[in-house]
Amino acid sequence: MAKIRIGKLTVLSLLAIFVAGRSVKAQRAAAFFPEKDLVTTGIYYYPEHWSESQWERDIKKIADMGYEFVHLAEFAWFRMEPEEGRFQFAWLDKVVGLCAKYKVKVLLCTPSATTPAWMRTNYPETFIMDGHYIRGEQGTRGLGSIVNPVYRRFVERIVTEMAKRYGRDGNVIGWQLDNEPDAKPDYSPSSQEAFRQWLRGKYKTIDSLNVAWGAAFWSQWYNSFDQVIIPNTNIVNWWGNNPHALLDFKRYSADAQAEFLDFQAGILRDNISKDQYITTNYLAVSTGADPRRARQLDFATYTAYPNGGGENLGDLGYRLGNSRLILFASEYYKSVGGATGVMEIQPGQVNWGSSSPLLLPGAVRMWLYHNFGAGGRIACSYRFRQILYGAEQYHSGVIRTDGVTLSQGGEDYVQFMKEVKELRKRYKPGARMPEKLAARSTAVVWNLENYWTIDRQKNNQQWDAWNYPVKFLELAKSFGAPVDVVPETADLSKYKVVIVPAYEMADPALVQKWSDYAAAGGQLVITCRTATKDRMGHFPEAEIAAPISGLIGAHVKATDMPSNSAKGEVLMGSGRYGWNAWGDLLVADKNTEVLATYNNQFYKGTAAVVTRKAGKGSVTYIGVNTDDSRLEKDVLRAVYEKAGAETEDYPKGVYVYWRDGFFVAVNYSSENYTMNIPDTGRVLIGEKTLKPAGVLVWSE
Repeated sequence: MAKIRIGKLTVLSLLAIFVAGRSVKAQRAAAFFPEKDLVTTGIYYYPEHWSESQWERDIKKIADMGYEFVHLAEFAWFRMEPEEGRFQFAWLDKVVGLCAKYKVKVLLCTPSATTPAWMRTNYPETFIMDGHYIRGEQGTRGLGSIVNPVYRRFVERIVTEMAKRYGRDGNVIGWQLDNEPDAKPDYSPSSQEAFRQWLRGKYKTIDSLNVAWGAAFWSQWYNSFDQVIIPNTNIVNWWGNNPHALLDFKRYSADAQAEFLDFQAGILRDNISKDQYITTNYLAVSTGADPRRARQLDFATYTAYPNGGGENLGDLGYRLGNSRLILFASEYYKSVGGATGVMEIQPGQVNWGSSSPLLLPGAVRMWLYHNFGAGGRIACSYRFRQILYGAEQYHSGVIRTDGVTLSQGGEDYVQFMKEVKELRKRYKPGARMPEKLAARSTAVVWNLENYWTIDRQKNNQQWDAWNYPVKFLELAKSFGAPVDVVPETADLSKYKVVIVPAYEMADPALVQKWSDYAAAGGQLVITCRTATKDRMGHFPEAEIAAPISGLIGAHVKATDMPSNSAKGEVLMGSGRYGWNAWGDLLVADKNTEVLATYNNQFYKGTAAVVTRKAGKGSVTYIGVNTDDSRLEKDVLRAVYEKAGAETEDYPKGVYVYWRDGFFVAVNYSSENYTMNIPDTGRVLIGEKTLKPAGVLVWSE
């Protein structure tokens, strides 16, 4: 495909890129991270916030603390282009030079998330419109309309200037695009037209769109694409909006965000060394932007803020953080480029939490080790110095407000970096995963589109659309399993166990892929709310979940969603399990084994969990969603046993990983836990008894 420069872009040509993409392929992430380095540490620094007289002191301090790279220029567009078309890089040259002087690498950022005031003043059309059709105002970040040609022209220009200036600098290791891309909904005229063009590209004819959107319902039928506007829950009440149109708006927004990142990556690749990588920092819980849609990232990183004052696990949970945040993000983002890491992690208290407790000493170190244990190649923190003014005054840094004293998070970070250097000395190339772990290898199949469709129509407020798949990752980790979060296109044959949780939208080809996996010897676990809709979110003209009835060896007769005060019970063997969130009433086929039945309600005795042999493997269907997950855990344990795998039984909040020859354990729980290490094991860091926020690293 020929390059299209943004200066000549129209909305039509822009949307063509959504489909075609650029011809340049992203490099593999492994090329940028030698295995012997294990993990590379970095810190955010904003020289534009501080007196120039302090820059050298700060960069030297960063180097002395042990950081290996400095993250620069993320929000500094105003400083690099103070007036339209007038560029000013001398200040940044000086900081980059100081980093080289003190032997600290540089990660540069494109500044597209924070536009300068002159742009909003002179070109108001470059800002998004919210759901009330009000233009964004200067004063925060992420308000640029990423499909507006004028905005993109300015983005192209600043990125090009930066790339030409620093793209061959040997001390610059890479580039972060934008900041926390999250696919904000944009109702501006530019976005309205871009959405229509996206729909034209997808459906070709207006009749096809009408069928896909079920437009016969409530007289929503369109005569042409020109009549279509972005579905708006702010104007049409939440309940009344068309779920299929809203699903497409989510898809369009995610496509637009991904293409915007690819657009910037393309500009960089024309000007930078092949030794500089390109990434971005998605939110750990990214409900809008879909990293798997971006084609030109070398890899994706994530932003993790585990603690905003939530209760979390146990009495100390509010000081330890959300145990599921890094757990999921560290596996999910590996599906882009094969590697990931935390680009932005809190070093202490934050300014936006429901409360602002001091962290338990060691909590930041534990989070860093969690990222490390899960295979993270980057461990970077926001930020070096606590700002003295602005919206984030109460957001901690690794340096306190006096500019020189380490915070508790800073002390945690220094300890982590010293320990990583010691682990590097013990690294042995070619370490292979122990067989007992490989026997538990697990994949959780997940995509963002299923989150969108379920979250839109949960049908039961007890259903946690984001954390439902996460709980199966958590359960697998409690067994000591190595787990990947994979897209539906992944090769499943390398996994002993594959879990498909609430994969609501599926087609026959995908169901056949799952069937082939089981037939070849895999242990397949499917849960309720899978294959109940087609790819547009329509029910089939058949029984509930008809596409998988043959695969699971059972039929979903009905689904119960009691009130949250109801006390449903399931019987499995001698165990009794409570439930009240979701229950499929199953009718098992002749050769299907019933593992669990409902033990009360008017359908007592009806099957709730079933399993069957499938070729060389098996298929297990869990038709119940329980709050405490005991039922799901016991069912999964039996699946691992069927796979011939011995399992562990780690308590909630204790996670154990293996990477590069090292075992790594962290403890988010509020209780001590003593790790059972074999006699051949050698403790390298920590103690066998993990205290809350504790870390243990050992080798065998």
